[in-house]
Amino acid sequence: MRAVIETTHGDRERAAMVAAAVAPDNTDEMATTVDGETVRTVIERESTGGLHATVDDYVVNCTVADELTQTQS
Repeated sequence: MRAVIETTHGDRERAAMVAAAVAPDNTDEMATTVDGETVRTVIERESTGGLHATVDDYVVNCTVADELTQTQS
């Protein structure tokens, strides 16, 4: 099972900050990259339930990181 999550953050600096904030929580089955204002994370899991739980956690972490970068701008 695989999920690809792409989020945009307005500019390169904010995208880099969001990626830096979420990357420490990545497991070996996750990869986060930045391309301009876009953060792209690929998550792979063997089960649908595991994928769902990981995506759920990632989305919460990404949302918080994005909110925090808004206060830094």
